Amino acid sequence: MIRTITNYRILPTTICAVAVFLLIPLSVRGQDSQTIAHVVTGSDSELRQHLTTYAADRAALMRRWDVPYSPNRRERLRAFYSGWSNWAASLDYDGLGLEGAIDHTLFTNLLAYELKLLEREESLAEEMGSLAPFAGSIIDLQEKRRAFDFTPAEEAAETLAQLPLEISYIRDSLEVALDAEEVPSRIIALRVTNWISDLTDTLESWYSFYAGYDPIFTWWNEQPYQKATSALADYRQFLEEEIIGFRDGEDPPIVGDPIGKNGLADDLAKEMIPYSPEELIAIAQTEFAWCERELLLASRELGYGDDWRAAQEYVKSLYVEPGQQIALVRDLAFEAVEFLESRELVTIPPVAKEVWRMEMLSPERQKIAPFFLGGEVVQVAFPTNTMEHADKLMSLRGNNEHYSRAVVHHELIPGHHLQGFMTSRYNVHRRIFGTPFWGEGWALYWEMLLWDEGFPQSAEDKVGMLFWRMHRAARIIFSLGFHLGEMTPEEAIDFLVDRVGHERANATAEVRRSFNGTYSPLYQAAYMLGGIQLRGLHTELVSSGKMTNRDFHDAILQGGRMPIEMVRARLTGQPPGADFESTWRFYD
Repeated sequence: MIRTITNYRILPTTICAVAVFLLIPLSVRGQDSQTIAHVVTGSDSELRQHLTTYAADRAALMRRWDVPYSPNRRERLRAFYSGWSNWAASLDYDGLGLEGAIDHTLFTNLLAYELKLLEREESLAEEMGSLAPFAGSIIDLQEKRRAFDFTPAEEAAETLAQLPLEISYIRDSLEVALDAEEVPSRIIALRVTNWISDLTDTLESWYSFYAGYDPIFTWWNEQPYQKATSALADYRQFLEEEIIGFRDGEDPPIVGDPIGKNGLADDLAKEMIPYSPEELIAIAQTEFAWCERELLLASRELGYGDDWRAAQEYVKSLYVEPGQQIALVRDLAFEAVEFLESRELVTIPPVAKEVWRMEMLSPERQKIAPFFLGGEVVQVAFPTNTMEHADKLMSLRGNNEHYSRAVVHHELIPGHHLQGFMTSRYNVHRRIFGTPFWGEGWALYWEMLLWDEGFPQSAEDKVGMLFWRMHRAARIIFSLGFHLGEMTPEEAIDFLVDRVGHERANATAEVRRSFNGTYSPLYQAAYMLGGIQLRGLHTELVSSGKMTNRDFHDAILQGGRMPIEMVRARLTGQPPGADFESTWRFYD
């Protein structure tokens, strides 16, 4: 059911008022003076400058040591993290103030995790070694160049000439294994194909440094280089087709790279969450059951009884006509700000309201991001004229009016845009402690709080908000289940379709995005779990009357990015202790 934007709930007077406001020059509005009035004293952490130095040095080292899976890179980073760990251990913890104590705890926790990641990388490299024994030659060429130890042209040509031979040998061995039905792991093969892409880029960086500038080098190496890069490309294609199982032009299968229970334990320790993966899945199942009960109530209110799927189908049909989604997003953003300010829930600096912008997601991006993306620029998902008819309908249905109403404030204000605006102005040195439990958890927490504050105005709104809340609970279940080896990507897709109500194409895109390697293993679980942490802290500090909503939310934003247990330490004024160990059981 296509609906025009003129049927939407925002009053024309509100839109006009905002439009007129935006036409007034900044000097007349007095925005700057209002912004200054909201500025508070930043962190007085004794570690601020040291952490700024650490972040800059680390970034510089990562640029210098730029070859993935290099043993020399791991050795250099291990020395770097260990040196800073020794420095942190030498500090007089008891002499630090609250902010310094929090930074010390965050820093030692981060360094310990970085060292564990190097151990994890070393294990992954060992697993890939048998499928890429030629990698060391490419790594060595680039790292000698970085060290200004320039390889003689003839010697380099010999190295390049050997690469196709090495690749041919390992490929022949794999074909024999395939004939004997001894198929290597698809997970490791996928990891190797990604590594080959990195190695190809590394080889190109090395070659382009000399080629054309050194005529002797070019004379020796032009043809060997072309044959080596061609062999790498052919081998990558062989792994994709014969082991991973897809052809060029097809969407690759969703394979993923599970880290196992021990890996999850390390990642949870880094996030200061004293729960096992199994306990977190149980929490998600409890939250999911709450959503199902509320969805049945909304379904009955809409006249569909206990057939919640029919109620969802009705709400999915309430999309605006083509071309009107941008107006819908604009109005939803204005509505959220008006709601927040009328209830004094959080301080919204005037400049933050002024600078956010809107762009459209391309059809290609929508294959892996079928819904909104956000920050200072909200990226809107909506079908284009080039999409197939079925894809158009799925995009319309998945980005309907009421589903969108539950997303826009997540991406803009009070969600990711307001987060980014504030953390670029307060405690900037804490960016190194960024975590999705703070980043995504904050935006999800507002979905919960706005529900409690009466933001949904109709049963259709409730269905829209509950869809996303169930989706976040499902993310915990399928992502942790996958990394524990208890759920396959295909089972995750079915779960999203059957239990949450996703369109299958959107569910596939969601699972692909979760496991394609661009997100950390706990990222998808962090949305709801971080939101639950902040909800528990809200109960402790706001519901008890110790803080107002505005003070609570402002303090979180101004404190900077960090695991939520350190947010709790900061807001309660309790230093975490020199021998800190996470103990906060935030879920009742």
